[in-house]
Amino acid sequence: MSLKPPLTEPEGLPDALRAEGQAVIAPEGLATLVGVRPDALDALAPYWDDLPPDEYLRDGGRYRRRRHGCFVVDGKAVQAVARRAHWQPVEYNALHGGLERWFEPIDPGLVAHPAWTGLVRALADTCSQVRGTRRWHVEAHQFRIDTTDGIGRPTPEGAHRDGVDFVSVILVARGGVKGGETRVFDAGGPCGIRFTLAEAWTMLMLDDARVIHETTPIQPLHEAGHRDTLVLTFRAEGFQGPPADRGS
Repeated sequence: MSLKPPLTEPEGLPDALRAEGQAVIAPEGLATLVGVRPDALDALAPYWDDLPPDEYLRDGGRYRRRRHGCFVVDGKAVQAVARRAHWQPVEYNALHGGLERWFEPIDPGLVAHPAWTGLVRALADTCSQVRGTRRWHVEAHQFRIDTTDGIGRPTPEGAHRDGVDFVSVILVARGGVKGGETRVFDAGGPCGIRFTLAEAWTMLMLDDARVIHETTPIQPLHEAGHRDTLVLTFRAEGFQGPPADRGS
């Protein structure tokens, strides 16, 4: 049985992040936060239908497709930056850490969409409300996890932190699958919550220093299905990169 997430009203998101280190926003709340109609978010979903395979999976799987892009948000300005590798320390990603992973870029049509710009700007503003005004370095990851091989792993690295300031996980679409339970735990102890993101454009936002998170594998209900997400990470101290190549 799928567990419904505890929901926070959009105006309460900064306080919830300060108090609990995590919060879930319903689709209509996310649209309110971005300042658009819900159908404006729906217009972004087709951009998940053309994601190339992830060629870096070290578990030998073929269940993940993705694109990647980087942005800097300074006040109201959202600026795309030159294509760069996605890199994480081994301390945060035991499976893929220490590896420069070059993914295909996000479609320019998605980046140019007003709802996309509004989403990135609104979440960066939320980060600044919690931590004070910052110049935010944002990595955007489009994921499709499918069950072509019988099982798909949204987080093959297991329960983890990302090594950033804030993480936003947004469900874009889900169909023909079971499983995919989201689990969020206090980084300093055993307390945590579990729920399933089931409705498109539901968002989980996390204070990455305070919690660890994972999503359990998905399996097909009948025929092969998939689960699409958008993951946005926000870091004030430049983009993550190898020690000799810290982006700013």
